[in-house]
Amino acid sequence: MRTFPAWWLPPGVPGRAASAAAELPPHARGAEHPGTAPTAFSTTSVSGDLRLRFPTPDPAFARCLCDHLVEAGARLHERRTDSLVASLGRAGARFLDPADPIRKEALDLLPPAAGLSTAMAREVLDGMARDWTADRLARLVRAQFPDPAVLDGFRPGPGGSRVRAFGHRLIVQLGAGNVAGVSVGGVARALLARSPVLLKPGLHDAVLPVLYARALADCDPGLAAALAVLYWPGGADTVEAEVLSRAGLVVVYGGADTVKAVRARLPATTPLVAYSHRVGVALVGREALAAGQANRTAMDAARAVAAFDQRGCVSPHLFWVEEGGALTPAEWAARLAAAMAALERDLPAGPAPPEVASKVQQLRGTWELKQAAGEGVRVFRPAGVEWTVAYDPDPAFSPSCLGRFAWVKPVADLERVAGLLAGLRPFLQTAGLCGAGARAASLVEQLGGAGVTRVATLRRMAWPPAWWHHDGGDPLRALVRWVDWEVE
Repeated sequence: MRTFPAWWLPPGVPGRAASAAAELPPHARGAEHPGTAPTAFSTTSVSGDLRLRFPTPDPAFARCLCDHLVEAGARLHERRTDSLVASLGRAGARFLDPADPIRKEALDLLPPAAGLSTAMAREVLDGMARDWTADRLARLVRAQFPDPAVLDGFRPGPGGSRVRAFGHRLIVQLGAGNVAGVSVGGVARALLARSPVLLKPGLHDAVLPVLYARALADCDPGLAAALAVLYWPGGADTVEAEVLSRAGLVVVYGGADTVKAVRARLPATTPLVAYSHRVGVALVGREALAAGQANRTAMDAARAVAAFDQRGCVSPHLFWVEEGGALTPAEWAARLAAAMAALERDLPAGPAPPEVASKVQQLRGTWELKQAAGEGVRVFRPAGVEWTVAYDPDPAFSPSCLGRFAWVKPVADLERVAGLLAGLRPFLQTAGLCGAGARAASLVEQLGGAGVTRVATLRRMAWPPAWWHHDGGDPLRALVRWVDWEVE
């Protein structure tokens, strides 16, 4: 079994002299960024082929690390935005370079770390790393700051005032492990906001942030000095309490219970940016069921379900298919099943976690009994649990159990979908939309009113751009604090 060092600590962290250079592969070693680590370590397995090694939780070291990051972060205010974008982009571009050892290591470790097939790991890395390039980061800055110079100094504001966006003393980011690579985007945004950042990655998303930190240290050691990646397991309450007490801003990804627990432990004056559990849905209009369109629509839908093995907030749980087209919704469900089967050959699913496999089998069993009873239900599936398509004539929303399990439901008119979303407002995020023709603008208005925060084509559903309004907010603007300078 391989062991991966699941941390990145900037050089010179006071109080710890043991170098972690020996933990790194040869291409990552070097006197310019040897890293620093405690002398005691723990390990945990993430798969049958990989385990993570990380420093044993220690509140004193956490306090020391936070102080070191704050000191390094103070120097970020001297950096210009274009310089930060260039350095972050150079580090990110390495993950797209087939010849780069960082990319090779990422592709080697992602399958066992994130539970993905080799092909899906490549798809995820390519899709995520596109947003880590200098071009995409620059577009993010311009999209969220019409005058990006507010990040570099005071600029003219309303009523003759001047305004500037400042970073926070320290951003603490608590990541989730369901989608690999999400934490790297959060790190890049924190550094763009001129804030040092301490990232605790999710168990299954520890590889990419550590590799990204190494890449950043290669091209800009000063910027990497304001970054730490440090995993600690659940139950390390004293370590987490120490870290949270020193944060200027906390960003958390996770379920409602996780967000609630973090919010309860924060000082009242510490702001929290939370990205909690969300669901995706999709609408397929009559126009997308025409001859020559239906199969393409089905393949786009299959790829949307398969991306991240359906673990993302952008992943569709359910497809509402409009009646009255060239195919009935049940017939289109069969096309979707055929597309899922074909996609399994090119982008196979990773090994299903036991709890997901169990839920898939239970749900299949229930609905296959309904099919046998003549209730109009149809279940399409392979022998294994790689994917499932279930057609249900009841249009009411049903959540997926994940594991590439997609519902297909009929709707007389797409205009009715907004009403079917009632009660889901706190959990809605992305809606896929195709085949709506001239009705698209009206439907998007209705979906937005129902709580959806992003509407995209099925083909783009899984890959929001770096500058999207994540859960309806501005992910970069949310990381700054504004200073108004009122002048006579």
